[in-house]
Amino acid sequence: MSFSLNMSQKDPCQKQACEIQKCLQANNYMESKCEAVLREMRKCCARYPEGRSICCSGFEKEEREKRKAASEGIPPPPQ
Repeated sequence: MSFSLNMSQKDPCQKQACEIQKCLQANNYMESKCEAVLREMRKCCARYPEGRSICCSGFEKEEREKRKAASEGIPPPPQ
């Protein structure tokens, strides 16, 4: 089942996506300084079906790749 975001609907994780951008800009794009906001984004994305949030598309791809690697017995990369 696939859900698509109606352009008139607000993306449910847009606030978190904006917080990530603000954090990255404030910290010279060092992801390690923005772990808390990245975690909040992942939590938000996990609450909605895949495809519901355009902002979550990269996080959904990351999760699919992790699941695929785990099913093939490949250890996850260090974080």
